[in-house]
Amino acid sequence: MHELAPELKKIVAQVDQEITPRLAQIDEQVLYNQAKVLKAFQDQHVAESDLTGSTGYGHNDEGRQKLDAIYAQVFKTEAALVRSQFVSGTHTLAVALAGNLHYGDHLTYLTGEPYDTMQEVIGIAGNQKGSLREAGVSFSYVPLTPSGEVDDVQAEIVLKRDHPKIIVIQRSRGYATRPSFTVAKIQRMITLIKKVSPESLIFIDNCYGEFSECHEPTEYGADFMAGSLIKNAGGGIAKTGGYIVGRKDLVENAAYRLTAAGIGDSEGASLANNHEFYQGFFEAPEVTGNAIKGAIYSAALLQKMGLKVSPTWDEPRTDLIQTIIFNDRQNMIKFTQQIQANSPVDSFVEPIPSKMPGYEDEIIMAAGSFVQGATMEFSADGPLRPPYALYMQGGLTYAHVKLAITQAVQATFFADKE
Repeated sequence: MHELAPELKKIVAQVDQEITPRLAQIDEQVLYNQAKVLKAFQDQHVAESDLTGSTGYGHNDEGRQKLDAIYAQVFKTEAALVRSQFVSGTHTLAVALAGNLHYGDHLTYLTGEPYDTMQEVIGIAGNQKGSLREAGVSFSYVPLTPSGEVDDVQAEIVLKRDHPKIIVIQRSRGYATRPSFTVAKIQRMITLIKKVSPESLIFIDNCYGEFSECHEPTEYGADFMAGSLIKNAGGGIAKTGGYIVGRKDLVENAAYRLTAAGIGDSEGASLANNHEFYQGFFEAPEVTGNAIKGAIYSAALLQKMGLKVSPTWDEPRTDLIQTIIFNDRQNMIKFTQQIQANSPVDSFVEPIPSKMPGYEDEIIMAAGSFVQGATMEFSADGPLRPPYALYMQGGLTYAHVKLAITQAVQATFFADKE
């Protein structure tokens, strides 16, 4: 680590003082969420034997069944499906949707265009092989307002016109510059949907959202919801997997899509994953809190460097994502490389823009993580297209994020003053 420039030391001290009350609020949130998770573990009588897992078909895996029950209790739903057989967040979302959509059904995104990988799942980008569109599902979305909010007037027009079977609310911004939607805003969206299109099912893309607030969208009328275990819910320990929670019949439909008719959630070996899934979910409130603290510090420091950030350090947060707008391709690349250089794994590797499956543009990614692609760990990535927005997320410890961001700022803005 380089010695900080005297001017940067002063700025860091100012930031530390400025954000202290905000960090204390996050500590209270962590305590609330930790109590909720602890109670679920106790109520479900988790035993050491539940951590061992199963092999083969995975029949009678009591540990797997208890973990489902824990997720259902924490998210206040009828059922849950937590499985290592989900290969990514995108796959989990795809299974949840495909299990509940059939030929002739209509899918609508209330929160603008979906992000890149989901566009391929839906069939509005890529070659459409295996997409919902290929299966006969039609699609529409409600354009957001210029400020990135849901347009109630347009929403009413689109929903009444299309009569969607499922309406998706994407909580996080994905690779967009609009704000992520807080649970309070999602609650308002759900109220709107139930008024305008009461027969529609409401599905929440909850990736990056778990435990970033005290309450979850399923507490306010969402029918089902899904997320990834290498994001918040896995606590930085889970090496793979995803979850679907919600109404029992909807989760069951998804289980049949994941495995096969007649099998559903009754099979699927947990192998050695139960221990990681249990411990990861138990630690998730604390780790999520650390990541949010790191994002608050990053936003405050980068604002003082003259960069546009979203959200700002003092704005409400509902996920782990911190956006930095560079408006310059080379500056975005340079900063991302500095994040990689301050990672615990592969710090010597230099990220370069490249094509990735599921994305239309070149992507640059700093991902020196213990679990490949784990955005619960500190990472940064983004598509190389205007306005050249870098999306930082995660952080297992607040200390690591603080060190990495400070060193990146030092190298970017104070290189000639070391």
